[in-house]
Amino acid sequence: MTEWFYRKDLPLFLACRRNLRGIFVEGMRNLFFGGWHPIVYFQAAIQSILEVPRMCLSSPTLVNETPIPDSDRPIVARVLHVINGEHYSGAERVQDLLAAGLPDLGFDVALACVKPGLFPKMRRSTAAPLFDLHMRGRFDPRPVRLLSRLVRDEGFSLVHAHTPRTALVASLACRMVNVPMVYHVHSPASRDSTHKMRNWINERVERLCLARAAAVIAVSESLARDTIARGISPEKVFVVPNGVPPRSPRPERRPDQRDWTLGTVALFRPRKGTEMLLEALAILRTENANVRLRAVGGFETPAHERELKRRAAELGIAGAVEWTGFRRDVDPELQRMDLFVLPSLFGEGLPMVVLEAMAAGVPVVASRVEGVSEAIRSGQDGLVVEPGDADALASAVREFIERRVDWQSMHNNAIARHAERFSDHAMADGTAKVYRRLLNLAE
Repeated sequence: MTEWFYRKDLPLFLACRRNLRGIFVEGMRNLFFGGWHPIVYFQAAIQSILEVPRMCLSSPTLVNETPIPDSDRPIVARVLHVINGEHYSGAERVQDLLAAGLPDLGFDVALACVKPGLFPKMRRSTAAPLFDLHMRGRFDPRPVRLLSRLVRDEGFSLVHAHTPRTALVASLACRMVNVPMVYHVHSPASRDSTHKMRNWINERVERLCLARAAAVIAVSESLARDTIARGISPEKVFVVPNGVPPRSPRPERRPDQRDWTLGTVALFRPRKGTEMLLEALAILRTENANVRLRAVGGFETPAHERELKRRAAELGIAGAVEWTGFRRDVDPELQRMDLFVLPSLFGEGLPMVVLEAMAAGVPVVASRVEGVSEAIRSGQDGLVVEPGDADALASAVREFIERRVDWQSMHNNAIARHAERFSDHAMADGTAKVYRRLLNLAE
């Protein structure tokens, strides 16, 4: 592990102090003319004042020193992706794939985590340098100084943020060093969780940062419309659908096969609607359908884990549900599923797990939330139902069990649609085009 120690830097100290004064001034303006909750700004301002003397004593930590392999295409710009890093779910897989794919399109990529957790351990883009910005809390201002120094010293042309927290840090740091910021909208911040106050704060932070971003990437048309409706100029909003690498197709079902394995992959939390899936499974099993559930992924909290397992027991289906825990590689799990079910209630952008199931040829049954219906053409690649309706979910699965829809046709269509629209190469290429337009680079 390599560390850089910057002990004295008066110009940067003064710039940082001016920036913290800006936080306070902007907070007062938003307090009286609409914006964040006053408690948020007062806490940020007070902690900023207390932390300034220590900000010049800390430095970003370079977590890995693996050199980036030479690409056949010359590097035209360096880009720093600023991410949370505590999980390794949908948005984190997007960041991982972009870090791996963008160098082939002329962009040297590095990553900076504010909350290192699973991402540094699970990522596959290990050739990209990864920095730890040492963020100790939601209102810790030190990463602003660390990020601005990192961008300046390493010569990054662009900063790409992926969450409201990283967007706030990145927007302030980018103002200090006069570097443009791209913001990636992965899900609707105003309905990303069941915590209303957290959603409210994140939405306000995101709206402020959206206005400051040089460009905004939305992962679906629905999120792009939502972003524009919040007052962002359509000229700086770009739709780049999520994408995943191709997979080995799952084996075809035998004509005489009667048992069905439903599968779902998620970081299980309330908005994922797993309770609806459990209820749908119970309905099907009371009809003597030979169906089981394989639930792949970890739980957001131990309390939610207990709640879901208790609900399965109450429904009498605990023995028909297998909770596998977190899996770094979901491909073997997809091979074991006959149908992939996404019962989300809200808060999805364009789920990576849906695209992974399509790539593997697993027909999808999903709820109609945000970008899901942009990926799944109901009746062609899978079936789409209204969210929060266990009966509708069970009915859609029953369509397959009773052969009223053709599993093999949907298997073939899903693979073809993924290859046509939702590959990892298409995602990287769309992102690179946004970079080139923003930096005035030739295609």
